[in-house]
Amino acid sequence: MNALRVPLIRDGLITTGAVEKALVRKPDVLANLNILEVGCGGGILTEALAKLHSKVVGIDPSEKLINVAKQHAKDDKSLDPEQIQYHVETIEQHAAKNAERYDAVVASEVLEHVNDKVAFIEQCLAALKPGGSMFITTINKTTPSWLGAIVGAEQVFKLVPEGTHDWDKFISPLDVQRILSSYNCNTILIHGMFYQFWSNQWCWTKNTEINYALHAVKMREE
Repeated sequence: MNALRVPLIRDGLITTGAVEKALVRKPDVLANLNILEVGCGGGILTEALAKLHSKVVGIDPSEKLINVAKQHAKDDKSLDPEQIQYHVETIEQHAAKNAERYDAVVASEVLEHVNDKVAFIEQCLAALKPGGSMFITTINKTTPSWLGAIVGAEQVFKLVPEGTHDWDKFISPLDVQRILSSYNCNTILIHGMFYQFWSNQWCWTKNTEINYALHAVKMREE
């Protein structure tokens, strides 16, 4: 999924002017940007963003997953240890100490596991600078998403363990957009994502009925 997520974040930050367009192909395209990944798990995306020279903080309430992420980062000699930090924390704990610190906040494949989505998004935005970007990838609440993410991914193809997803926790792009709007955020992109099981690759699609990505900008107070 990094093949989609990393360009999504890079190009989104170019769109908002946080990154110069001329730097798009540079290995240090995200230099000097502070990025928070919420629910980072084992750090797959966190590391990819750090390799583009951003200063990335990954947080997760699971100590086990954070330990995996720390060890993996330590073993990767191409990573600058100054570029990446991991903490066993919830977003509520982290935002309380890091108000409006980050140029971008990322919640990838997290929202579909959260009970109180309004509170979660509110805390993510509390850690985001005015003018900063919120990036979300998650699963829509539709019949195709039940068939694809639960029946297909869990029961048929065994891509993830059974019980990983709860359809009742899925959320539509419109509902996410409404929550973001209530906290003075403007959604500038919603794009569908599709997993090609036959090639083991993710690709972009206009169809948002299963997986989708969203980019919103926290508006500055006038």
